[in-house]
Amino acid sequence: MTLSLFDQFLSPVVCWIPLVAIAITLPWILFPSPTTRWLNNRSLTSQNWFLSQATSQIFLPINPPGHKWALLLSSLLIFLATMNTAGLLPYTFTPTSQLSINMGLAGALWMGVVILGMRTQPTHSLGHLLPEGAPALLTPILVIIETISLFIRPIALGVRLTANLTAGHLLIQLTSTATLAMLTIMPVTAIFTGILLFLLALLEAAVALIQAYVFVLLLSLYLQENA
Repeated sequence: MTLSLFDQFLSPVVCWIPLVAIAITLPWILFPSPTTRWLNNRSLTSQNWFLSQATSQIFLPINPPGHKWALLLSSLLIFLATMNTAGLLPYTFTPTSQLSINMGLAGALWMGVVILGMRTQPTHSLGHLLPEGAPALLTPILVIIETISLFIRPIALGVRLTANLTAGHLLIQLTSTATLAMLTIMPVTAIFTGILLFLLALLEAAVALIQAYVFVLLLSLYLQENA
């Protein structure tokens, strides 16, 4: 039976039960839980350092009222980074390669940020729809363009994350297939292709972490406009 390249992105099902929920919740067990000891172990210290650095960089330009989102966005950063990197392991599934999951996250968080801006400072939030100093004749057109760009933001967030992860997985699969096919025919070429595969895996791991950071960073920028 011939399998498509995109079959790796299908949600695994066992006895008619989708395993996406297990793929989402299981990696959280890998994280160390906080302890009451005065000194933490290396893994917990590294986790706390990463969270403090990422949170300080993300919330540096945001006003103090927007700091209430620190716990939510830092948890989202860990969630996306874990899902993206765990999907690079053999015989695993990447939930964040599904457009429905990414669009659900992006749409819900974007809507929360917009509602927050409309409740706390509606004049400031609506002021972003019209650039300062725009000519009066272009005002209706600019308002329509800015409104469309506002509603495109969650779509861009979800599609960007899905496209980057999907492209990386497809490239790794194509390279690994070529390496196995040339192993008996052209061993020397297969060795170089294997080295390229290893470098691609390292690059994809970096892309997985960067895309998680970019997703949260763009949400913080939207929060900055409305908080």
